[in-house]
Amino acid sequence: MAKVLCVLYPDPTTGYPPKYARDDLPVINSYPNGQTLPTPRGELGFKPGELVGCVSGELGLRPWLEANGHTLVITSDKEGPNSEFDRHLVDADVVISQPFWPAYLTPERIAKAKKLKLALTAGIGSDHVDLKAAAEHGITVAEETFSNSISVAEHVVMMVLSLVRNYLPSHEIAREGGWNIADCVARSYDVEGMQFGTLAAGRIGLAVLRRLKPFDVKLHYYDPHRLSADLEAELGLTYHDTPQSLIKVCDIVNLQMPLYPSTQGMFNDEMFAQMKRGAYLINTARGALCDRDAVVRALESGQLAGYAGDVWFPQPAPADHPWRTMPNNGMTPHISGSSLSAQARYAAGTLEILQDFFEGRPIRREYLIVDAGNLAGTGANSYKLT
Repeated sequence: MAKVLCVLYPDPTTGYPPKYARDDLPVINSYPNGQTLPTPRGELGFKPGELVGCVSGELGLRPWLEANGHTLVITSDKEGPNSEFDRHLVDADVVISQPFWPAYLTPERIAKAKKLKLALTAGIGSDHVDLKAAAEHGITVAEETFSNSISVAEHVVMMVLSLVRNYLPSHEIAREGGWNIADCVARSYDVEGMQFGTLAAGRIGLAVLRRLKPFDVKLHYYDPHRLSADLEAELGLTYHDTPQSLIKVCDIVNLQMPLYPSTQGMFNDEMFAQMKRGAYLINTARGALCDRDAVVRALESGQLAGYAGDVWFPQPAPADHPWRTMPNNGMTPHISGSSLSAQARYAAGTLEILQDFFEGRPIRREYLIVDAGNLAGTGANSYKLT
């Protein structure tokens, strides 16, 4: 039977399982606008609301895999040629990784993985897999489309409010025993009336726009595929045919675009110079969309009023990464799509994909990125073989 190699982030420092803040999760039965829920067969190997994205959580996969004769190897050790990941990769049939703790499937690693048939992302975002090499080797690549789109969109809204209202510095003043109102409010504004723009209005970008509409902000977007006139009218959207057009007029810019060679380092000194002075930049897409040091310079000069990001390059970020200490930042360690609510969905979606794969059923199209040597499903619209 098959060997499944699963790379997950380490357990909590306080031990596993943690003490949970709540006893249950809201039950979501359906979504509008075509968003789907995972549909695995049989019982889940976990209770929704449990921490399953870490090593001890195992995505709840062990009961089903072992009951069906498969071997599950779990590790968080993924860096370097002597890592547990590299040692087990050579005879793995399936690799499962996460965007939050990516095990990079480079062409060199793929060439060594002679038995690999499926590279599965527990979550959304498969750019840690070299898709061209995967296609050339006949490896299917899949991810749980929709599993954490809303989770990330909520994180974006939180970051917008946190930056604009100067929440984090104000919280620190309160936590440290202070009460200087002036220090708190000297950088605090209302988002009402601001110009907000998202670069890419796919699943996450559109969900962000929907959630910000009630705040009475002016909504803008850029996307290679323009939204329908009805949807633009419903949300009051202004369309821009280039990113440069959007960033010149927006007070808050949100990055949701894929990472391609053409978009890597796109937000550099030249790009920041075109933005409004005092604009805010939100990035939950990919860290490498931004020139690392240009972000720092833009914050230090005041060209940017704030930068909130949930993505870094590389990941995990080194302890001395300048984004940890740059002024007016709201960085988080790639957690936006890994709430306990999201984990329940992407763990169930992972099980669904494994069941379909091992039992000879087609994997749901919206989950597919690469299949039969070509981009497929969601991958055909969201990725490039470069």
